[in-house]
Amino acid sequence: MPMTASNIVDMIKEAIPDAQIDITDLRGDGDHYSAVVTSQSFKGKTRVQQHRMVYDALQGDMGSGLHALALQTAIPDSNS
Repeated sequence: MPMTASNIVDMIKEAIPDAQIDITDLRGDGDHYSAVVTSQSFKGKTRVQQHRMVYDALQGDMGSGLHALALQTAIPDSNS
């Protein structure tokens, strides 16, 4: 069963409360999303560790409820 963008946002926010998430349904099918996740929690972590934090937040739904996620992670600009 496809996931909604709000489901994905809720799951990420539960694990990474300060995350700012910009999510797009790439095909309109609830299966293919693009997400930019920005969080201070990523500071000091490698890109792989940052992505693992997000995928862990999705609790194994990759491949079942969510087929594809084009993911970008970032640390907030300290000047903003």
